[in-house]
Amino acid sequence: MKVAIIKYNAGNIRSVCCAVGRLGGEYVLTDRPEEILGADKVIFPGVGHAATSMEYLKARGLDRLIADLKQPTLGICVGLQLMCRHSEEGNADCIGIFDVPVEKFRDDDPGLKVPQMGWNDITGLQTPLFAGIDEGAFVYYVHSYRAALSPWTVAVTDYGGKYSAALHRDNFWATQFHPEKSGSVGETILKNFLNL
Repeated sequence: MKVAIIKYNAGNIRSVCCAVGRLGGEYVLTDRPEEILGADKVIFPGVGHAATSMEYLKARGLDRLIADLKQPTLGICVGLQLMCRHSEEGNADCIGIFDVPVEKFRDDDPGLKVPQMGWNDITGLQTPLFAGIDEGAFVYYVHSYRAALSPWTVAVTDYGGKYSAALHRDNFWATQFHPEKSGSVGETILKNFLNL
């Protein structure tokens, strides 16, 4: 099985490559359309700024390519946010696979630290992505923006209010948390994705 990991203007992609490699996946880190289209699975990971990341994707036509993918595709962290309709981060129009707004954590709660950084639980688990994962399992987050709850929400986290920890539509899945940094739980989720 060949996995294309999309290379773009974002950080933390290398740890996803290492995680896929540990699970025995043959991967290529690429922004070349022919390699992405020819892969069995696609992962769209990263940590970064929504507006500058969208500029990079649009300049290379990768925004349209990602939206048209037919193979199982997994967005991670800012990858999830860019798969949504719009992000408040840089007032960016995004890819629009999920018709969901991405909003900044509100800072009117003095007890709420932003970015959310660390472990939090996931509940309301749906889809085969979470096979073998217990309700309330803990996963690792680093982010300042979150996707609202929607009909595509398949896992929920509560941090200053409930939001989408994961989304699913057709052949597209996405997690706000980092499965590659979430220990055995994250490893199971990545393995489930590779087995879809």
